[in-house]
Amino acid sequence: MRVLLTGAGGQLGRSLRQCVPTDVELLAPSSDQLDITNPVQLEQWMVGRKPELVINCAAYTQVDQAESDPQAAEAINHIAIKQLAGFAGQTGARVLHISTDYVFDGEANRPYLTSATCAPRGVYGASKRRGELALLKVLPERSTIVRTSWLYSEYRQNFLLTMLRLMANRQSLSVVVDQIGTPTHCGGLAEFLWWAAGERSLPTVLHWADAGVASWYDFATAIMELACQAGLLPGPIEVLPIASRDYPQVAPRPAYSVLDASQSYQLSGMPPVHWRAGLRRTLARLVT
Repeated sequence: MRVLLTGAGGQLGRSLRQCVPTDVELLAPSSDQLDITNPVQLEQWMVGRKPELVINCAAYTQVDQAESDPQAAEAINHIAIKQLAGFAGQTGARVLHISTDYVFDGEANRPYLTSATCAPRGVYGASKRRGELALLKVLPERSTIVRTSWLYSEYRQNFLLTMLRLMANRQSLSVVVDQIGTPTHCGGLAEFLWWAAGERSLPTVLHWADAGVASWYDFATAIMELACQAGLLPGPIEVLPIASRDYPQVAPRPAYSVLDASQSYQLSGMPPVHWRAGLRRTLARLVT
């Protein structure tokens, strides 16, 4: 099976490249080789190479910056997805599209089902939702949206690596305590996506996240404790809880964005992995 991976240089793209099935011919162009906002390049890769499946990991993910640059978020997260779907329609390709928990408003008190009403609060989430809708409109029979949350890995820039860098150089850190979700390691999501790649009949929308619930403060505290145990930090520091209203963030964020991923676990047969176990796995890769 020939698979085109967009966003191959990002943290999820790199994680996918680490566990490619033996029956997959992977096309993994760099962002220079394939800018998905460039329809000429997109046509070259879609029509010229004719992948059977596209795994779209390319996204604009600067949540705060999107508030002042909505055109950039719209171009990557919406317009490019519409164009990608159009070319997939021409060539017969299927599309697995990665989306986000930020399509929800965060007002729920239980994990979000795939059927839950979407009501994004910020520019980033709104652009991702418009991308979802465009994909489903243009390619309804051959597309699946996979929403995930709080992704991190040993690659690129993410909350884990930022915390490790700051904790190595500070005596204390203040971290938001009243935003609740599920930290999700890219390695597990990558394995699930490769399972999904081999399935010809999938629901329109799936959720994937690690098991358990945490605040950013909980996640930071666990990073500090487990990184010290792994020898990645010289010693513990003070991690202090802070309310969202007291923390300088431009974009509104959902207060609660836990995803119900039970359907994905049942369909794939993959057992749920608690976010702390996912964190241990990722830290172990950083040690080696």
